[in-house]
Amino acid sequence: MRLAIASDDRVGIAQEILAVFANKGWDLLVMEVSQYHTYLQLKDDDLALSTIKPELDKIAGIQTVQQIELLPGERKSQQLQVLLARIPDPIIDIDKNGIILVANKAAAQTLGLTEEELIAKPLSDFVDQRLRIYLTGQSTTQEITFANKQYFADITPVKSENTINGAVIVLRSLSNVGRHLSHLQKGQHSSFDSIIGQSAQITAVINQAKRFASLDMPVLIKGDTGTGKELLARALHDNGNRASKPFLAINCAALSEHLLESELFGYASGAFTGAQSGGKPGLFELADGGTVFLDEIAEMPVYLQAKLLRFLQDFKLRRVGGLSDRKVNVRIISASHQNLNQGNQAIKFREDLYYRLNVLSLSLPSLTQRKDDIPLLVNHFIQNAAMQVNQTEMTITGPAMNKLIQYSWPGNIRQLQNLLFRVVALADSREINEQQLRFDDEPSNDQQVYFDYKSDQVGNWEQAQQQFEQQLLADLLPLYPSTRKLAERLQVSHNKIAMKLRRYKIK
Repeated sequence: MRLAIASDDRVGIAQEILAVFANKGWDLLVMEVSQYHTYLQLKDDDLALSTIKPELDKIAGIQTVQQIELLPGERKSQQLQVLLARIPDPIIDIDKNGIILVANKAAAQTLGLTEEELIAKPLSDFVDQRLRIYLTGQSTTQEITFANKQYFADITPVKSENTINGAVIVLRSLSNVGRHLSHLQKGQHSSFDSIIGQSAQITAVINQAKRFASLDMPVLIKGDTGTGKELLARALHDNGNRASKPFLAINCAALSEHLLESELFGYASGAFTGAQSGGKPGLFELADGGTVFLDEIAEMPVYLQAKLLRFLQDFKLRRVGGLSDRKVNVRIISASHQNLNQGNQAIKFREDLYYRLNVLSLSLPSLTQRKDDIPLLVNHFIQNAAMQVNQTEMTITGPAMNKLIQYSWPGNIRQLQNLLFRVVALADSREINEQQLRFDDEPSNDQQVYFDYKSDQVGNWEQAQQQFEQQLLADLLPLYPSTRKLAERLQVSHNKIAMKLRRYKIK
């Protein structure tokens, strides 16, 4: 039986209540006291409220005596257990000696035990690594092995007067970490409808890619720089059997050989100077069950090509500095703007790796090969740019559109997007005209600026440089009558232009 006793807030009233139970020989199991309330749990369930209430009513200040289902502490504990049970990640609460105090359902199921069986067991029975919480006293994250699986452990200390009394440990599987990282990379689901275009060339590629999406085989995407290879790779993943798993991308040309190796394969603890304690998983581990997109695969060093080939044979990897192999399940989508065929002597790419990656092949057309799509792309990019810079809806004139259609576009869709963003950001009206469209390789009036110096007036290198800067800024400022526009033209910071104009007293 459980009772809730409401009373006045009077010193000694709880003691008088206990005295009644002691005199009557009624055995108490639990007592909880708060202002105006005393909660009791009796051992004997056969006692009736009608027997207890008259005795308690004799105490001055007692207002009501009611039977209840649960004590407040029991209710809070029950709600906490329900909350913990709904969290899919294993959660463990330990004391300062590493003894498990509380474990949620996910932690118990991972070990094949019940929650009660975990209580009072040492955490060291299930985790080999020493937790860094006892070394630093700060919240930390480290990689541990739990139930023969790799997890990231988020460890939060429980302190009292600067003394560590225990810790709360939340275990996150590598696949969940990879999924979150994938979400940060791509934001939202990417369908084939996100590839803008209705021309016969791009339609043929999309139709072929739709057939490839459900085939769990490597895909090699060929195409010039800026044609949308990563967008196509994301659509392949998001419309295939691995859509619920991570999609992780890396540019092989952006990293050095050793950094690229550790990013792909991970590294063990102490593998090199500056390595994280506990090691770090690579993209292949984080993307387990999903897809890894290797952009600019032709730039991968020959040494890593051999290691990647070995990995593709059985999908077993060994971290840099590691001693054991781990098997993962990933789909490889690669891309290059270069011709990887062995007939191309300009690059060094292993023939055996090429055939491993080129099981399925897609070739994206350049923008000049799909000029019918330029009006669709232009309208899409203009409206997107207007939203990003908080501009109202913008339009483009017919001559301006024709100028865009006739241009050769060496940078393809990316160049078109960047050009239109720049034009929209600098536009003074809601309509884009032909004069506002200036390509990087197009002759313009400002390119006729030249430096007319007199050699007998040049004292030294620094003085000559200052004369050049002064004349250049004086000549270009009328054409770009703001520090922002002039900085954009010279591809330097706004602050640098402002500083130089003040220095040379150019207004």
